[in-house]
Amino acid sequence: MFLDRARLRVRGGDGGRGSISFRREAHVPRGGPDGGDGGNGGDVILRTDPQVSTLSDFRFRKKIAARSGGAGAGRDRTGRSAKDLIVTVPTGTIVRDAQNGEMIADLVAPGQDLVVARGGKGGRGNAKFASSTHRAPRIAEDGQPGEEREIELELKLIADIGLAGLPNAGKSSLLAALTRAHPKIAAYPFTTLTPNLGVLHADDRDIVVADIPGLIEGAHEGAGLGEEFLRHVERTRLLVHVVDVSRDDPLADVKVIDAELAAYGQGLADRPRLMALNKVDLPDASERAPRIARKLLPARSVLVSALTGEGVPELARLLIEMCPPRPVEAAAGTSR
Repeated sequence: MFLDRARLRVRGGDGGRGSISFRREAHVPRGGPDGGDGGNGGDVILRTDPQVSTLSDFRFRKKIAARSGGAGAGRDRTGRSAKDLIVTVPTGTIVRDAQNGEMIADLVAPGQDLVVARGGKGGRGNAKFASSTHRAPRIAEDGQPGEEREIELELKLIADIGLAGLPNAGKSSLLAALTRAHPKIAAYPFTTLTPNLGVLHADDRDIVVADIPGLIEGAHEGAGLGEEFLRHVERTRLLVHVVDVSRDDPLADVKVIDAELAAYGQGLADRPRLMALNKVDLPDASERAPRIARKLLPARSVLVSALTGEGVPELARLLIEMCPPRPVEAAAGTSR
Protein backbone atom coordinates (compact mmCIF):
# COMPACT_ATOMS: atom_id res chain seq x y z
CA MET A 1 0.00 0.00 0.00
CA PHE A 2 1.30 3.45 -0.92
CA LEU A 3 1.42 5.83 2.03
CA ASP A 4 2.97 9.29 1.85
CA ARG A 5 2.18 10.72 5.29
CA ALA A 6 2.87 9.37 8.76
CA ARG A 7 2.92 10.64 12.34
CA LEU A 8 5.30 9.01 14.81
CA ARG A 9 6.30 9.28 18.44
CA VAL A 10 10.02 8.61 18.75
CA ARG A 11 12.01 8.11 21.91
CA GLY A 12 15.71 7.72 22.51
CA GLY A 13 16.86 5.09 24.96
CA ASP A 14 17.38 6.01 28.61
CA GLY A 15 20.88 6.13 30.00
CA GLY A 16 21.81 3.30 32.37
CA ARG A 17 22.01 3.86 36.11
CA GLY A 18 25.40 4.27 37.74
CA SER A 19 26.48 1.66 40.28
CA ILE A 20 27.14 1.98 44.01
CA SER A 21 29.80 -0.54 44.83
CA PHE A 22 32.92 -0.96 47.01
CA ARG A 23 35.91 -3.20 46.55
CA ARG A 24 35.66 -6.47 48.43
CA GLU A 25 39.09 -8.08 48.63
CA ALA A 26 40.79 -10.28 51.15
CA HIS A 27 42.72 -8.32 53.75
CA VAL A 28 41.18 -5.05 52.46
CA PRO A 29 38.30 -4.45 54.86
CA ARG A 30 37.69 -0.92 53.66
CA GLY A 31 38.05 -1.03 49.91
CA GLY A 32 37.31 2.15 48.04
CA PRO A 33 34.31 2.84 45.76
CA ASP A 34 34.38 1.03 42.43
CA GLY A 35 30.88 1.56 41.03
CA GLY A 36 30.94 1.94 37.25
CA ASP A 37 28.99 4.34 35.04
CA GLY A 38 25.81 3.44 33.21
CA GLY A 39 25.83 3.00 29.44
CA ASN A 40 24.35 5.52 27.03
CA GLY A 41 20.91 5.02 25.52
CA GLY A 42 20.56 4.50 21.77
CA ASP A 43 19.59 7.26 19.34
CA VAL A 44 16.65 6.96 16.93
CA ILE A 45 18.02 7.69 13.44
CA LEU A 46 16.10 8.07 10.18
CA ARG A 47 18.08 6.85 7.17
CA THR A 48 17.05 7.29 3.55
CA ASP A 49 16.98 4.16 1.41
CA PRO A 50 16.43 4.40 -2.37
CA GLN A 51 14.88 0.93 -2.29
CA VAL A 52 12.06 2.17 -0.05
CA SER A 53 9.33 4.00 -1.98
CA THR A 54 6.55 4.54 0.54
CA LEU A 55 5.87 5.26 4.22
CA SER A 56 3.57 2.24 4.46
CA ASP A 57 5.80 0.65 7.13
CA PHE A 58 4.39 3.27 9.50
CA ARG A 59 0.75 2.56 8.82
CA PHE A 60 0.44 0.70 12.11
CA ARG A 61 3.84 1.47 13.61
CA LYS A 62 3.20 4.69 15.53
CA LYS A 63 5.76 4.48 18.36
CA ILE A 64 9.47 3.89 17.92
CA ALA A 65 11.87 3.65 20.84
CA ALA A 66 15.56 2.82 21.05
CA ARG A 67 16.92 0.57 23.78
CA SER A 68 18.22 1.87 27.08
CA GLY A 69 21.82 1.64 28.23
CA GLY A 70 22.91 -1.01 30.69
CA ALA A 71 23.49 -0.28 34.36
CA GLY A 72 27.02 0.13 35.70
CA ALA A 73 28.55 -2.53 37.92
CA GLY A 74 31.28 -3.02 40.52
CA ARG A 75 34.95 -3.16 39.66
CA ASP A 76 34.49 0.02 37.63
CA ARG A 77 32.56 -1.78 34.94
CA THR A 78 30.64 0.57 32.65
CA GLY A 79 27.23 -0.55 31.47
CA ARG A 80 26.86 -1.46 27.84
CA SER A 81 25.71 1.39 25.62
CA ALA A 82 22.66 0.59 23.51
CA LYS A 83 22.86 0.39 19.74
CA ASP A 84 21.27 3.17 17.74
CA LEU A 85 17.92 2.31 16.17
CA ILE A 86 18.05 2.85 12.39
CA VAL A 87 14.66 3.46 10.74
CA THR A 88 14.63 3.51 6.93
CA VAL A 89 12.51 6.03 5.03
CA PRO A 90 12.20 6.85 1.32
CA THR A 91 14.47 9.39 -0.31
CA GLY A 92 12.46 12.59 -0.53
CA THR A 93 11.00 12.43 2.98
CA ILE A 94 10.35 15.70 4.79
CA VAL A 95 10.50 15.56 8.60
CA ARG A 96 8.51 18.07 10.65
CA ASP A 97 7.99 18.75 14.34
CA ALA A 98 4.40 17.65 14.98
CA GLN A 99 3.87 20.32 17.65
CA ASN A 100 4.61 23.42 15.61
CA GLY A 101 4.84 22.13 12.04
CA GLU A 102 8.42 23.40 11.68
CA MET A 103 10.51 21.50 9.16
CA ILE A 104 13.38 19.64 10.77
CA ALA A 105 14.97 18.26 7.62
CA ASP A 106 14.37 17.44 3.96
CA LEU A 107 16.02 14.09 3.29
CA VAL A 108 16.86 14.10 -0.40
CA ALA A 109 20.22 12.31 -0.56
CA PRO A 110 20.44 8.49 -0.53
CA GLY A 111 21.96 7.19 2.69
CA GLN A 112 21.34 10.45 4.55
CA ASP A 113 20.97 10.14 8.34
CA LEU A 114 18.92 12.29 10.69
CA VAL A 115 18.94 11.87 14.48
CA VAL A 116 15.35 12.51 15.57
CA ALA A 117 15.65 11.43 19.22
CA ARG A 118 18.90 11.40 21.19
CA GLY A 119 19.56 8.70 23.73
CA GLY A 120 20.20 9.69 27.35
CA LYS A 121 23.68 9.75 28.83
CA GLY A 122 24.54 7.07 31.37
CA GLY A 123 24.65 8.04 35.04
CA ARG A 124 27.93 8.18 36.97
CA GLY A 125 28.83 5.46 39.41
CA ASN A 126 29.97 6.19 42.95
CA ALA A 127 33.63 5.87 41.98
CA LYS A 128 33.26 9.22 40.20
CA PHE A 129 32.15 10.92 43.42
CA ALA A 130 35.16 9.91 45.53
CA SER A 131 37.39 12.73 46.79
CA SER A 132 40.00 13.35 49.45
CA THR A 133 37.28 14.39 51.87
CA HIS A 134 34.60 11.94 50.76
CA ARG A 135 36.26 8.57 50.37
CA ALA A 136 33.24 6.31 50.58
CA PRO A 137 30.39 7.98 48.65
CA ARG A 138 27.14 6.07 48.61
CA ILE A 139 25.61 7.98 45.77
CA ALA A 140 25.27 7.35 42.06
CA GLU A 141 23.34 8.97 39.29
CA ASP A 142 20.33 7.72 37.39
CA GLY A 143 20.82 7.77 33.66
CA GLN A 144 19.38 10.68 31.76
CA PRO A 145 16.06 10.00 30.04
CA GLY A 146 16.09 9.68 26.28
CA GLU A 147 14.71 12.50 24.19
CA GLU A 148 11.06 12.02 23.21
CA ARG A 149 9.15 13.90 20.54
CA GLU A 150 6.40 13.55 17.98
CA ILE A 151 7.30 13.98 14.32
CA GLU A 152 5.46 14.03 11.02
CA LEU A 153 6.83 12.43 7.87
CA GLU A 154 5.75 13.61 4.44
CA LEU A 155 6.95 12.01 1.24
CA LYS A 156 7.45 14.11 -1.88
CA LEU A 157 8.56 11.93 -4.72
CA ILE A 158 11.90 12.65 -6.33
CA ALA A 159 11.21 12.26 -10.04
CA ASP A 160 12.76 14.00 -13.01
CA ILE A 161 9.54 14.19 -15.01
CA GLY A 162 5.93 14.47 -13.91
CA LEU A 163 3.01 13.47 -16.14
CA ALA A 164 0.18 15.95 -15.52
CA GLY A 165 -3.29 15.82 -16.98
CA LEU A 166 -7.00 15.44 -16.37
CA PRO A 167 -8.34 12.06 -15.24
CA ASN A 168 -8.37 9.49 -18.03
CA ALA A 169 -6.04 11.52 -20.28
CA GLY A 170 -3.85 8.44 -20.72
CA LYS A 171 -1.00 9.21 -18.30
CA SER A 172 -0.70 5.65 -16.99
CA SER A 173 -0.74 4.22 -20.50
CA LEU A 174 1.92 6.68 -21.58
CA LEU A 175 4.08 5.82 -18.56
CA ALA A 176 3.82 2.16 -19.49
CA ALA A 177 4.75 2.90 -23.11
CA LEU A 178 7.77 5.01 -22.11
CA THR A 179 9.18 2.95 -19.26
CA ARG A 180 7.63 -0.52 -19.25
CA ALA A 181 6.14 0.21 -15.85
CA HIS A 182 2.89 -1.61 -15.06
CA PRO A 183 0.43 0.89 -13.57
CA LYS A 184 -3.27 0.08 -13.34
CA ILE A 185 -4.97 1.14 -16.57
CA ALA A 186 -8.71 1.36 -17.23
CA ALA A 187 -11.16 3.53 -19.15
CA TYR A 188 -12.63 5.42 -16.20
CA PRO A 189 -11.50 8.47 -14.23
CA PHE A 190 -9.18 8.20 -11.22
CA THR A 191 -7.85 4.77 -12.08
CA THR A 192 -4.57 6.05 -10.61
CA LEU A 193 -5.12 6.73 -6.93
CA THR A 194 -1.46 6.63 -5.96
CA PRO A 195 1.69 7.79 -7.78
CA ASN A 196 3.40 5.37 -10.12
CA LEU A 197 7.07 5.56 -11.02
CA GLY A 198 8.84 4.30 -14.10
CA VAL A 199 12.40 4.58 -15.37
CA LEU A 200 13.22 5.84 -18.85
CA HIS A 201 16.59 4.40 -19.83
CA ALA A 202 18.92 6.82 -21.64
CA ASP A 203 22.33 5.87 -22.99
CA ASP A 204 24.27 6.49 -19.79
CA ARG A 205 21.67 7.26 -17.14
CA ASP A 206 18.14 6.61 -15.94
CA ILE A 207 15.36 9.21 -15.86
CA VAL A 208 12.58 8.74 -13.32
CA VAL A 209 9.08 9.48 -14.62
CA ALA A 210 6.10 9.86 -12.28
CA ASP A 211 2.48 9.31 -13.25
CA ILE A 212 0.45 11.16 -10.62
CA PRO A 213 -3.33 11.03 -10.02
CA GLY A 214 -5.30 13.29 -12.35
CA LEU A 215 -6.06 16.93 -11.76
CA ILE A 216 -9.50 18.48 -11.78
CA GLU A 217 -10.59 22.07 -11.43
CA GLY A 218 -10.07 23.22 -7.83
CA ALA A 219 -7.34 20.66 -7.14
CA HIS A 220 -5.12 23.28 -5.47
CA GLU A 221 -7.86 23.72 -2.86
CA GLY A 222 -8.16 19.99 -2.28
CA ALA A 223 -10.84 19.11 -4.82
CA GLY A 224 -10.61 15.58 -6.13
CA LEU A 225 -7.21 14.25 -5.18
CA GLY A 226 -6.02 17.85 -4.70
CA GLU A 227 -2.70 18.29 -2.99
CA GLU A 228 -2.25 14.53 -2.89
CA PHE A 229 -1.23 15.03 -6.51
CA LEU A 230 0.33 18.46 -6.56
CA ARG A 231 2.96 18.08 -3.87
CA HIS A 232 4.41 15.07 -5.68
CA VAL A 233 5.41 17.19 -8.68
CA GLU A 234 7.20 19.88 -6.66
CA ARG A 235 10.60 18.24 -7.19
CA THR A 236 10.20 17.45 -10.89
CA ARG A 237 12.32 19.30 -13.43
CA LEU A 238 9.97 18.87 -16.37
CA LEU A 239 6.20 18.62 -16.59
CA VAL A 240 4.58 16.73 -19.45
CA HIS A 241 0.99 17.81 -20.02
CA VAL A 242 -0.84 14.74 -21.27
CA VAL A 243 -3.81 15.98 -23.27
CA ASP A 244 -6.62 13.80 -24.57
CA VAL A 245 -7.16 15.28 -28.04
CA SER A 246 -10.28 13.15 -28.53
CA ARG A 247 -12.18 15.26 -26.00
CA ASP A 248 -14.54 18.07 -27.01
CA ASP A 249 -12.26 20.95 -26.02
CA PRO A 250 -8.64 19.90 -25.36
CA LEU A 251 -7.49 23.53 -25.17
CA ALA A 252 -9.88 24.15 -22.28
CA ASP A 253 -8.45 21.09 -20.54
CA VAL A 254 -4.95 22.54 -20.89
CA LYS A 255 -6.14 25.80 -19.31
CA VAL A 256 -7.54 23.89 -16.32
CA ILE A 257 -4.19 22.21 -15.73
CA ASP A 258 -2.26 25.46 -16.15
CA ALA A 259 -4.58 27.30 -13.75
CA GLU A 260 -4.23 24.65 -11.06
CA LEU A 261 -0.44 24.60 -11.31
CA ALA A 262 -0.33 28.40 -11.10
CA ALA A 263 -2.72 28.52 -8.13
CA TYR A 264 -0.74 25.90 -6.22
CA GLY A 265 2.49 27.86 -6.59
CA GLN A 266 5.86 26.37 -5.65
CA GLY A 267 7.13 27.43 -9.07
CA LEU A 268 5.13 24.76 -10.90
CA ALA A 269 3.71 27.23 -13.43
CA ASP A 270 7.26 28.21 -14.43
CA ARG A 271 8.55 24.65 -14.75
CA PRO A 272 9.68 23.63 -18.27
CA ARG A 273 6.89 21.73 -19.97
CA LEU A 274 6.14 19.59 -22.95
CA MET A 275 2.72 18.84 -24.44
CA ALA A 276 1.92 15.20 -25.19
CA LEU A 277 -1.17 15.20 -27.41
CA ASN A 278 -2.44 11.70 -26.76
CA LYS A 279 -4.90 9.30 -28.42
CA VAL A 280 -4.07 10.29 -32.00
CA ASP A 281 -4.90 6.70 -32.93
CA LEU A 282 -8.56 7.79 -32.94
CA PRO A 283 -9.72 9.14 -36.35
CA ASP A 284 -11.12 12.50 -35.25
CA ALA A 285 -8.25 13.09 -32.85
CA SER A 286 -5.57 12.49 -35.49
CA GLU A 287 -7.13 15.15 -37.73
CA ARG A 288 -7.45 17.85 -35.06
CA ALA A 289 -4.15 17.20 -33.21
CA PRO A 290 -1.91 19.25 -35.58
CA ARG A 291 -4.25 22.23 -35.30
CA ILE A 292 -4.22 22.01 -31.51
CA ALA A 293 -0.44 21.79 -31.49
CA ARG A 294 -0.22 25.04 -33.48
CA LYS A 295 -2.51 26.80 -31.00
CA LEU A 296 -0.31 25.68 -28.10
CA LEU A 297 2.81 27.35 -29.51
CA PRO A 298 5.40 28.31 -28.31
CA ALA A 299 5.06 25.20 -26.15
CA ARG A 300 6.56 22.13 -27.82
CA SER A 301 4.04 19.41 -28.65
CA VAL A 302 4.39 15.77 -29.60
CA LEU A 303 1.57 13.77 -31.16
CA VAL A 304 1.44 10.36 -29.50
CA SER A 305 -0.66 7.29 -29.06
CA ALA A 306 0.10 5.42 -25.87
CA LEU A 307 -2.00 2.57 -27.24
CA THR A 308 -0.19 2.01 -30.55
CA GLY A 309 3.19 3.53 -29.67
CA GLU A 310 2.99 6.20 -32.36
CA GLY A 311 5.17 9.18 -31.44
CA VAL A 312 6.46 7.55 -28.25
CA PRO A 313 10.11 7.27 -29.45
CA GLU A 314 10.11 10.96 -30.40
CA LEU A 315 8.65 11.86 -27.00
CA ALA A 316 11.29 9.79 -25.23
CA ARG A 317 14.05 11.54 -27.22
CA LEU A 318 12.73 14.98 -26.23
CA LEU A 319 12.43 13.98 -22.58
CA ILE A 320 16.07 12.91 -22.52
CA GLU A 321 17.08 16.12 -24.27
CA MET A 322 15.12 18.35 -21.88
CA CYS A 323 16.26 16.55 -18.73
CA PRO A 324 20.05 16.83 -18.46
CA PRO A 325 21.75 14.98 -15.59
CA ARG A 326 21.01 16.29 -12.12
CA PRO A 327 23.83 17.98 -10.21
CA VAL A 328 25.75 15.50 -8.08
CA GLU A 329 24.41 15.48 -4.52
CA ALA A 330 26.78 16.33 -1.71
CA ALA A 331 27.92 13.35 0.30
CA ALA A 332 25.25 12.28 2.76
CA GLY A 333 25.99 12.62 6.44
CA THR A 334 24.32 12.60 9.81
CA SER A 335 22.32 15.65 10.83
CA ARG A 336 19.92 16.62 13.48
